[in-house]
Amino acid sequence: MTTRFATRRIYTRPGKINNASGDFVCDCCGTFVSVHVALSGVGNRNHCPYCLASRHMDQFEPGDRLSACKAPMHPIGLTFKRTAKKYRGHQPGELMLVHQCEGCGKVSINRIAADDDIEAILSVLEQSADLDRDTRALLERERVMLLDTDQHDLVRHCLLGIHFADAWQE
Repeated sequence: MTTRFATRRIYTRPGKINNASGDFVCDCCGTFVSVHVALSGVGNRNHCPYCLASRHMDQFEPGDRLSACKAPMHPIGLTFKRTAKKYRGHQPGELMLVHQCEGCGKVSINRIAADDDIEAILSVLEQSADLDRDTRALLERERVMLLDTDQHDLVRHCLLGIHFADAWQE
């Protein structure tokens, strides 16, 4: 079986080659990351599926790639997307990653992709318990409600689609 990589390139300035498909090598762990929708299930891949690190690329909306910062962003927690259902009121929505920029401190919320490492996501949940007071205050100002470590089974259910209490009875 042969693996095909995107070969179309855009030449932007002398000596600088940008991959038109958006594929990238993670600045944190050095792994090649494909942004193909069939692999990730998301239209705007902006984080590594292995270490979950990202770069500050978007300024106003996902995929705009207008940020001048470009600093590394690391996952600091998990949250649910705020959504209002027409007939059910406010329900927790999709499980999301919370990233914080090392350069400017901006917090962003990103979709979890289909190929993201589940153990890495669960590790982010565990590490979020150790966030400092300033980061927690920033998240509160931004109205980002982090999930607590006692919601471990709920997160596993969202990621894997099964109830773990029921799985042991089978």
